[in-house]
Amino acid sequence: MRRPALLTLLAATTALTLAFAVPSRAAEDAVVIPAPAMDAAQASGIQTAVIAGGCFWGVQGVFQHTAGVVNAVSGYAGGTKATADYQTVSSGRTGHAESVEIKYDPKKISYGKILQIYFSVAHDPTQLNRQGPDTGTQYRSAIFTTSDEQKKVAEAYIAQLNSAKVFSKPIVTKVGALEAFYPAEAYHQDYLTLHPNQPYIAYNDLPKVENLKKLFADNYIEKPTLVSASKATN
Repeated sequence: MRRPALLTLLAATTALTLAFAVPSRAAEDAVVIPAPAMDAAQASGIQTAVIAGGCFWGVQGVFQHTAGVVNAVSGYAGGTKATADYQTVSSGRTGHAESVEIKYDPKKISYGKILQIYFSVAHDPTQLNRQGPDTGTQYRSAIFTTSDEQKKVAEAYIAQLNSAKVFSKPIVTKVGALEAFYPAEAYHQDYLTLHPNQPYIAYNDLPKVENLKKLFADNYIEKPTLVSASKATN
């Protein structure tokens, strides 16, 4: 897709800066974790899950390669519409977290399975207000629930994982009701697919997709479900 030159330059400059700031290992390692003991009841029709786990490029990329996901959109949640833009959110003072809105078919994937992938391969839920090289509240780990049932499932799963001590440190993921989700700028959408050779993506995010393929083979699809493709069919 065509992108404004200034925004393209901003994205590239930011990403390259982060790429040189990364540590000597991948930002997050996958962790084998049990499936949730409690899951949402199967519903009819397309459902919505909203999660945050660091830079939305990688989280979106993981779920675009997940079977049963109809669309995964990068965006902002936790703040107001007036501050829902990349430059303002990057200040870390808006209340927003870089988030991904996942539309999914509950007949093909459950809410619990989405959370299992989220905690296992999409990010490290023990990092407080950061993910790998990215720091700030906009990179926090958060689940924005759309129903009381989602809230119960998410909180029960966090308690289950903490009790089982599958992570070396306690999970810091916050669970709260979704007030609104605001899609991010066009140049952020499908970023992992469009820029696989970009240093930040290659180092931090492509390994997440490979871990999805390895640990969740039954839920992995090779061809990503892209935002651009969804818009073309609407």
